[in-house]
Amino acid sequence: MQWSLFVIILMGPCSFFTCHLYEYHFIQDKMSWEEARSYCREKYTDLATVSNMTDVERLPNPPQTTDAWIGLRSINEKSIKEWHWSLPGEKYIPTECDPECAPEWATNQPNNKGANPENCVVIRGSSEWNDVHCSRSFKFICYKETGQEKYVVIHEPKNWLQAQSYCREHHTDLVSNITQIRSTDFKAKAGSYWVWIGLFREIWSWSDGKNVSFRNWDPDSFKDEASKTCAMTTPNGKWSSDTCKKEKPFYCYDDKVILIKEKKTWDEALTYCREKHHDLVSITDRHQQRWVQERAKMADTEFVWLGMRYTCTLDLWFWVSDRRVCYDNWAPDQMDDCGTAGVMERDGEWYKKADNEKFHFICAK
Repeated sequence: MQWSLFVIILMGPCSFFTCHLYEYHFIQDKMSWEEARSYCREKYTDLATVSNMTDVERLPNPPQTTDAWIGLRSINEKSIKEWHWSLPGEKYIPTECDPECAPEWATNQPNNKGANPENCVVIRGSSEWNDVHCSRSFKFICYKETGQEKYVVIHEPKNWLQAQSYCREHHTDLVSNITQIRSTDFKAKAGSYWVWIGLFREIWSWSDGKNVSFRNWDPDSFKDEASKTCAMTTPNGKWSSDTCKKEKPFYCYDDKVILIKEKKTWDEALTYCREKHHDLVSITDRHQQRWVQERAKMADTEFVWLGMRYTCTLDLWFWVSDRRVCYDNWAPDQMDDCGTAGVMERDGEWYKKADNEKFHFICAK
């Protein structure tokens, strides 16, 4: 079997390209949120799940569009509130002692004290975390993925949504993981200020059940009111909410990856995907990683095959889509070895396995 290795050689160290594992469709017919969801599930996959700013820009937004439903809905159950990081792809993992017990929290925090829910977090002295109401105003620190200066202090106080929107427009996002907060550079910037960090909790969830924490609320129009429990886009690209019975146009998405619950070797899986669909799935960035990971969770085998194999001849891992493995999510101590191919565990980490083992697998459609 040939895998076009010569293409890899010609491409150089790493070539980047756009490949989406799902497509959006704008439906002009006006329906209630429930009717829109039923339509999307019948014709496509579901109401649109939006996982990052790239997705926001990909939504087809005709000029005549005013508001349009997406698949986010509040289910009004306080007991299921979970903490999330603002930066897409960052998962909040509390310590083992208790779901809300982490050494960063100040004494008796989080306590969700007062009449209004305290769903946003400030820190002081780069160590003490406190939950506060999101409408309060504090200074904040933005994180930058590129450039030498990773942390930028914004001294103009804003509420949490305004701070998040500012960081996304001018930098990358609010600081959004333990590693960032514990870094020497961040601590130097934070000093003794009270500053927002990108940790929040809420009761909004996606129609398709994906655990995607990305939100793009309009800080000037979003009203977290008890009657307005369905999310919609607005003409400026930001999101707001409305009563679910109102009729609006909406966005569906069509999933381009499929989990095959048949145990096959890597070669058998590759052949199946190429005959029945398109190919074994390739992952080239962390957004695709999250999308595929959600599918892997539904497998009955501990691992699922990916479209990735190791070549001893060139001493490198490659995707069957003719791309070198530039982005990766390897588990620790996964050494290169001849006769191996890549798998994803249900928690999302990658492992090498002998290509004659049998697992479920994920195809790109």
